[in-house]
Amino acid sequence: MSKPDSSHDGTRASNPGRRRFLQSAAAAATLGAAPHLPAEGLLMAQPPSAPASSPSAPPARPLHLTINGRPYTLQLESRVTLLDALREYAGLTGTKKGCDRGQCGACTVIVGGRRINSCLTLAVMHEGEEVTTVEGLATQESLSPLQRAFIEHDAFQCGYCTPGQLCSATALLDEFGAGAASTVTQDVRHAPAALTDDEIRERMSGNICRCGAYPNIVAAIRVVHEHG
Repeated sequence: MSKPDSSHDGTRASNPGRRRFLQSAAAAATLGAAPHLPAEGLLMAQPPSAPASSPSAPPARPLHLTINGRPYTLQLESRVTLLDALREYAGLTGTKKGCDRGQCGACTVIVGGRRINSCLTLAVMHEGEEVTTVEGLATQESLSPLQRAFIEHDAFQCGYCTPGQLCSATALLDEFGAGAASTVTQDVRHAPAALTDDEIRERMSGNICRCGAYPNIVAAIRVVHEHG
């Protein structure tokens, strides 16, 4: 009887790598056919736990303000800014939201006689106070002197910053009339002698006009001061 051909059997027995390769290829094909299965799902025995429920929003509370001479009672959360209270709750959209970081001055309003950036203060901090927005500068059907001067001197282009410019300029004239000094006043221990262009530019420096109407803004304020 002839001896069995060991060369063929020996080749199959000594080549386990081929078998492992075929098994790996089959496994890869199976995974490729189901791409919707997340990779981490093959290793996780339990599904991920549900995220913790978010805390409930703070309750709204009544806030009493006098805005442009009219009493308002607004139902607000404690985290609402004065800017959003004016625009979204009182419906006074003349005050503009620009940078929302206190850098551009578009949201300037007058609170208690002082100009502030309404985006940087919470509405609840001004309970019972008087707020003047650009809607409150005119009387009945008559524009304020500054509003007329802005039109006559073309002190705006796109107009987006104009409400803040007008509120800031209105407060500026009141501040100067009360003798408040600025950083360009020669002697800050005394009231500035004159409202020069440098004084106006410094006092309006918190209000940005991206259209570049600064010379006309300064001219409008100067004219109102000289004829006021």
